[in-house]
Amino acid sequence: MMLRAFEAVAFTILVLFAADPSGGRAADAGERATPVDVVSDVYHGVTVTDPYRWLENGADPKVHDWSVVQDNRTRAYLNALALRQPIYDRLFELNAQTSPSYSRLRPTGDRIFATYNQPPKQQPMIAMLGRDVDPATARVIVDPNTLDPTGATAIDWFVPSPDGTKLAVSLSARGSEDGSLHIFDVAAAKETGEVIPRVQYPTGGGSLAWAADGTGFYYTRYPGPERPAEEQHFYQRIYFHKLGADPAGDTYVAGRDFPKVAEIALDNQHNSRVIVAAVANGDGGEFAHYLIGPDHRVTQVTRFEDQITAVVAGPDDNLYLVSRQNAPHGKLLRLPVSDPVLAHAIEIVPQGEPVLQGGGEFGGTPVVVTQRGLYVRELVGGPSRVAHFDHEGRPRGLLPSPDVAAIGQVVPLNDGTILYSVSTYLRPTYFSRFDEGTGKSELSKLAQTSPVKFDDAEVVRTFATSKDGTKVPITIIRKVGTKLDQSNPVLLNGYGGYSISLTPRFLGADRRLWLDGGGVYVVANLRGGGEYGEEWHRLGALTRKQNVFDDFIAAAQYLIDEHYTTAERLAIIGGSNGGLLMGASFTQHPELFRAVVSQVGIYDMLRVELDPNAAFNTTEFGSVRDAGQFQALYSYSPYHHVVAGTRYPAVFMATGDNDGRVNPMHSRKMIARLQAATTPGRPVYLSINNLAGHGIGSALSIRVNQSADYIAFLFDQLGMTLAAP
Repeated sequence: MMLRAFEAVAFTILVLFAADPSGGRAADAGERATPVDVVSDVYHGVTVTDPYRWLENGADPKVHDWSVVQDNRTRAYLNALALRQPIYDRLFELNAQTSPSYSRLRPTGDRIFATYNQPPKQQPMIAMLGRDVDPATARVIVDPNTLDPTGATAIDWFVPSPDGTKLAVSLSARGSEDGSLHIFDVAAAKETGEVIPRVQYPTGGGSLAWAADGTGFYYTRYPGPERPAEEQHFYQRIYFHKLGADPAGDTYVAGRDFPKVAEIALDNQHNSRVIVAAVANGDGGEFAHYLIGPDHRVTQVTRFEDQITAVVAGPDDNLYLVSRQNAPHGKLLRLPVSDPVLAHAIEIVPQGEPVLQGGGEFGGTPVVVTQRGLYVRELVGGPSRVAHFDHEGRPRGLLPSPDVAAIGQVVPLNDGTILYSVSTYLRPTYFSRFDEGTGKSELSKLAQTSPVKFDDAEVVRTFATSKDGTKVPITIIRKVGTKLDQSNPVLLNGYGGYSISLTPRFLGADRRLWLDGGGVYVVANLRGGGEYGEEWHRLGALTRKQNVFDDFIAAAQYLIDEHYTTAERLAIIGGSNGGLLMGASFTQHPELFRAVVSQVGIYDMLRVELDPNAAFNTTEFGSVRDAGQFQALYSYSPYHHVVAGTRYPAVFMATGDNDGRVNPMHSRKMIARLQAATTPGRPVYLSINNLAGHGIGSALSIRVNQSADYIAFLFDQLGMTLAAP
C-alpha cells in the first residue's frame, strides 16, 4: 500500500504478466499456492472447515514470510503499470497544493484551538486562532511533524484547559491509535513532561474533560500489566489526574461496573461545571449516561435500555437528551441538572421525518446549546442539516446550507455567533458564521481551497429498489453531459453498518482523476447505516445483515439497468465494515462486478469475535454462540462462500500490520482462499503496510501511496487512461 522495504526471503517469485481474455489488461498469473492446513470446528451441530487457520497468527515467522511474498507480488504488479507513478505524482501534487484546513474546533474564551492540516506535511497539527478565526494569525502549538520527523506519530485527540493555557493531547504511532496522554503549555508550545500511558485505543477510543478550575482533568484509561494481555484493550475506566501529581496515584472515579466493551466519552464543552460521561455498550448503539460532580461523585442518568443516544449539558444547567424511546427518528428531551431523574424529563422537540443524530464515534455533537437557543443536527437520508430551536423547542428554521450537504461541527463562540462546517461533494469544506442576534449567516475565513475543481460535474440523488422492495438512496456524481450508453466505468461505494451514515464530503483528487478518466462515482446509503434512523440501522444489523448486501446489489443493478455501465465496467470499493460488504457482494454475485477494492475488511464472520477488539462488534454482528446468529453469520460470511472454479472479479485488498480495529488475518485468509479458487485471468492482490493501521493517523505519503495503488489497479483492470493535467 506504500513504499516500504521488506526483508529478503529465501525464494523468489516468478511474475508473469499475461493478457486477460476479458479485455487485454495486465494480469498477474504468478501467485504462489498457499499451503493448506485444514482445521474443523463444530457450531450448533454444523461442521465448518478452515484451510488457512494458520494465517491467523501474525507473530508466526511463516505468516510473516507469506505476507512479504504477497506484498512483493503486489508491488511488482503495480510498479509494472505505466500509470501508477504518474497517478501518484498527480495525487501528491494536488494534495500539496491544497490550502491549509481546520477541523475539530475547540473554543476556550477568545481562543479557538483546532486541528490544522497543512499539506504536504505528513501529519495534522494543533493550532490556535483568535475569535476572528483568521488563518493569517494562527499559531501552531503542537506539531507531530517536529516531534517525529518520520511522520509516524499522529494526534488522536486533544482538549484545551478551561483558561486555554494548557492542552491535553493523545499521541499514537504507526497508525496504531494506541495513545499516551501528553500535556502541553500553550504559551511556550512545549510539553510539560507529564505523560500518562494507555489513554486511547481502538475501538474503545479515549476521552478527557478538564475540571472547571483547570487544576486537573478526568480521563479514560485502559488496564495495564495487571490484566492478561488479551484484556488490556477492554475494561476502560475513568480516572482523575491532578496536574503535577504522579499518574500512578490517580484517583479512580468510575467504570468497574461498566461492560467489558465500554466506550466512554467525557464532555463538558457547553458547561464546564457538569461533566457528562456517555458509555456505549460496544458498537451496537446502546448508551448509558452519568454525571460527574466536582467531588468525583457519579450519578447515573440513563441506562442502556432507556434508548437515550446522547446527553448534553447546557449553559442553562439543563440536560438535553436525544431519545429513541418509541421514536426511532429521535426526539429531544430536557431535564434539570439539579434533578437528573429521567422520568422527570419533558419532551420539547417531538419526533419528525428528519432523524436526530445521536451519539457515537463518528457522529459529532448531536445537540449544541447556547444561551439563546438549541442547534440540532438532523439527517435526511444521507445529507444532513442543522435545525434551530429556542430552549422551549419552538422551531426557528435551519442554518443556511446547500441542499446536498453535510453539516459537521457546530461551534458556539462567546460573542453570540455560531461557526458551522459545511461539506459537499463538489466543494472543499468551509465554515460559515451564524449570528444569533440577526439570524444571518456569512462565510468565515476558514474556507479550504483546492486546485481540484468540479465545475463540470453534477450530483444526482435517486433510489434503487432492493430485493424486498425497500427504496435505497444513491448519489451519483458524474460529468455534465454523461451519456447513458453503458460505456462508463462506474465506481460504487457503500458501508451499511454501526448506524454510520455516508454523508456528503469533498471528493478531492482521487475522484477527480476518476471522473477525468471517464468514470462515474456513486455512493449508496444502505440499511445498517443511520440515514433514516434506528430502524434503518436495525434492519441491517445482527440477523438482518443480508439486507445490506441486497441493498448494495440493487444499487449495482440500477446502474446497469439505467445504462450507466455494464458488469464489465463496474467496480466497487469499501473499507472496514465496508470491506465485509465488498466480500459478501462479490462472493454472492461474482458476475456483477469487474473489479473490487476492499480495504481493512472483515471476511471470516465465524472467527471475528475472537479478534483482539472484536467483542465490541458482537452487538452489531452477533455471536456464533447464539444458534440463530450463527446461522445468519455463516450464511453470508465471505470467507466461507468462496467457491473453487468461480470467475471472480479482479480483487485488490489492503491491510495494515498495526490495525487495532480489524485483525489483518481477515485479509490474509481471504486472499489465500480467493487465489486458490478463482479461475485464471483476473488477479487477486494483497497489499500489507507495516507503518499503518486501520487508516486513522496514517501519514500523508502513506495515504497518497494507498490511493495511487488502488486507482492504478482500477484504471488497469477497467482499461481507463489517465487524462492530461
